[in-house]
Amino acid sequence: MLSRRMLFTNKLLGGVLLVAGTTIGAGMLALPVMTAFAGFWPSIALFCFCWLLMLASAFFFLDVNLSLSGQPNLISMAGKTLGTFGKAISWLFYLLLLYSLTAAYIAGSTQLFVHTISFLTGHEIPSWMTYFTLPALFGGFVYLGTGGVDYVNRLLMAGLALSYCCLIAFIPAHFEWIHLTHSDSPALLVAVTVLFTSFGYHIIIPSLTTYMDHDRKQLRLAILIGSIIPLIFYISWQLLVHASIPTEELISAWQRGEPATEPLAQFLNTPIIALSAKFFSFFAITTSFLGVSLSLSDFLTDGLKIKKNWKGRLAAIGLTFTPPLLFVLFCEKGFYFALQHAGAVVAILLGILPACMAWTLKGERGRFYRSWPGRVLLVGVILVSSLVVVLDVLQHQNQLDHLVQKYLE
Repeated sequence: MLSRRMLFTNKLLGGVLLVAGTTIGAGMLALPVMTAFAGFWPSIALFCFCWLLMLASAFFFLDVNLSLSGQPNLISMAGKTLGTFGKAISWLFYLLLLYSLTAAYIAGSTQLFVHTISFLTGHEIPSWMTYFTLPALFGGFVYLGTGGVDYVNRLLMAGLALSYCCLIAFIPAHFEWIHLTHSDSPALLVAVTVLFTSFGYHIIIPSLTTYMDHDRKQLRLAILIGSIIPLIFYISWQLLVHASIPTEELISAWQRGEPATEPLAQFLNTPIIALSAKFFSFFAITTSFLGVSLSLSDFLTDGLKIKKNWKGRLAAIGLTFTPPLLFVLFCEKGFYFALQHAGAVVAILLGILPACMAWTLKGERGRFYRSWPGRVLLVGVILVSSLVVVLDVLQHQNQLDHLVQKYLE
């Protein structure tokens, strides 16, 4: 068994949990609802495919990061491998991605804090006031850097696992296996962009590389294990929700813009499930919020050449949280809006860009990428990621509505 000291100091364990915690977030709460049109089995097949594709691009990202000296973040990586154009693209899409994800987590936590404060005090507070809760509670850990985030993330991941175990213990009693027979594979296309966003853990890699002392073997292991954990969570979460909630209830939640925990708590109407679902939502959002916020803070520090003293860290924290707070204050449906619009950005930033950067690698680090299997893999990731961008454009032009229209009549 791990000693208490090892539990809180082992960097491989910390790396695994940072990858897993960054991945498991608001996307997990949205996935059972977004995939309700397609059904359980088609969604599982797509999960496995996306996990494999994003794992490959994560290794591209890691190899490029390790090929550069110092503590490079994406700006430096893109600039040194793809030149000024790559640097400009990374600036634009990285800010779009991390700001939209941060906004999604802030917006997704609102009702949780409203209900909690109401329960503890008996008083209702305006939703807009709760937007400041996540940054206020966890901004200090982001200020402390990867070490501070790692420590609190371990505690939050323990809470996530415990609340999830409670759901696993009580929900199966409500299973109706007939719910899993629904299948409509073409309807998966409306969920592809959100699903790709849900595997976007690459953003933590530059911070992780520095934290784990550029140990390639340990880093690859942390990424592999850390990405498998969310895949297992996603698949089992799909089973729990899809087997216990009728498809029409999940589609109604989609129309209302609600995460999967809402119909779960309302339809099953069991106090222990409702409480476990709320805790699970809280831990899922906060673990991912920490990873995304840390990545954004490190990115801004690197890109703007901010000094790493206390004034510089405060400036980075201000730049990290102010824009997403403004976004959610003026966009009521920020939870799904931010996630859906992040899909194409993820495909470009975490699919196409890492493959293009890896293509340019030379020396020992680039040997595989210059071989024909490596070239085929790089081209394959670029093509699939480009398809995701196309699907995102079509979706926002309402060109995919016909795939789900029959369920909304």
